[in-house]
Amino acid sequence: HANGVRALVVPSTGVTDYAKVCEKYAELISSRGGTVRTSTVATGIRRLANEIVVETSQGAFSAGALINCAGLFSDRISRMAGDDPGVMIVPFRGEYYDLTPERASLVRALIYPVPDPRFPFLGVHFTRRVTGKVDAGPNAVFALAREGYRHSDISVRDLAASLAFPGFWRMARQHWRNGIEEYRRSLSKPMFVRALQRLLPEIGEGDLIPGGSGVRAQAVRPDGTLVDDFQFVASGKVLHVLNVPSPAATASLVIGKTIVQMAADSLELS
Repeated sequence: HANGVRALVVPSTGVTDYAKVCEKYAELISSRGGTVRTSTVATGIRRLANEIVVETSQGAFSAGALINCAGLFSDRISRMAGDDPGVMIVPFRGEYYDLTPERASLVRALIYPVPDPRFPFLGVHFTRRVTGKVDAGPNAVFALAREGYRHSDISVRDLAASLAFPGFWRMARQHWRNGIEEYRRSLSKPMFVRALQRLLPEIGEGDLIPGGSGVRAQAVRPDGTLVDDFQFVASGKVLHVLNVPSPAATASLVIGKTIVQMAADSLELS
């Protein structure tokens, strides 16, 4: 059913349930003496002579070293630790439709487009999940909150920070046409469908129902450049993970090993 000029077939490609993957990660951390605290907000970081103290909504925690993997808030945590991240995290929401169960059989694997090297965003594609459900999307629209999973999610602080960052406006001047197209596709189901039909011509509006969304933590430099590669910065006993682009979840085991090795080298951890 797929349409294209050429294609690369990857028989070894697979899918998994990342909620269960995260649950397993947490289980492994706990089994080795670690603690996972959810709904805990970091409010301050103090770097002392022999320790780092992290103030949180659930009390203070001290450690000999700190690894900042805060995703959408990694730049703020970096500044909280007294370091200049050199980038601003600008949130982009990716919105999905799901194929109706009756039409899910149109997609038996993963169908991805050739990426545009000018952008870190892949573009709309089809992903068949372990449950048999098929995701269609996403787009990439500027979110009005770092945790802005819906159009109605607005954070004055987050929005003001983005608009006050010179790199945001330089980025906007470079990519405003694409930005407008993404917003139009977000607000118009027919336009979203037309983008999907480039890969799967048989898809129609009636074959799609609203799906979920995610927010990409896109690092932007002051000159407006979209960071499209990993950006890890070590500062004393702190390692900042500032940009981990897609496919970060797919590569999480390898990325985790890389961070551990960097921590061992730069933070002198065994």
